[in-house]
Amino acid sequence: MTRLGWGILVAIVVVIAGFASVTRFGTIRPEARMARDAAAPSPGAVAPATSPGRLVVPVAGVARAALRDNWGDPREGGARAHHGLDIPAAAGTAVLAAAPGRVEKLFQSGRGGTTLYVRSTDGGTAYYYAHLAGYAPGIAEGRIVRAGETIAFVGDSGDAGPGNYHLHFGVQRMAPGMRWWQGEDVDPYPILAAGTAPR
Repeated sequence: MTRLGWGILVAIVVVIAGFASVTRFGTIRPEARMARDAAAPSPGAVAPATSPGRLVVPVAGVARAALRDNWGDPREGGARAHHGLDIPAAAGTAVLAAAPGRVEKLFQSGRGGTTLYVRSTDGGTAYYYAHLAGYAPGIAEGRIVRAGETIAFVGDSGDAGPGNYHLHFGVQRMAPGMRWWQGEDVDPYPILAAGTAPR
């Protein structure tokens, strides 16, 4: 074979190897997908940039237009009202920081299951993420996160109910000195739908 023939053969092998490295064959089980997703979007991975002051929709792949307001919906047979925004998504979907801030609390709650609280950089707002399947690698209390960074994964923990995969997203106004659980609940739907940070 000539040098040109060998060169063409090597180029073909390189192209085929490159194609195979980015192609997945067959199906992937849900638990394998969660493990894959947990490994791939490490903390520091950021969604497409948004303009300053705009909140990121906190579930990867969900458009603002797909959000549905469920604030005030009855819970526990009408004994209490829903104070948050439920965003349905497949198990293991990346949960993104809606805004920059500091992870204030990782908490296991009866109702919320695996939860995470992020305090805004100015300290005036807390963002609450509940029913999580788990936290992204490297997420810990005190860690600074950027808007759009993967912080956790959608699950059905707490009182969500088995298979009811969704993120419960909450927003609380925080006065100086308030602890992570003491904020005043605010309806997150109009804030997220508009994409603006709460005032």
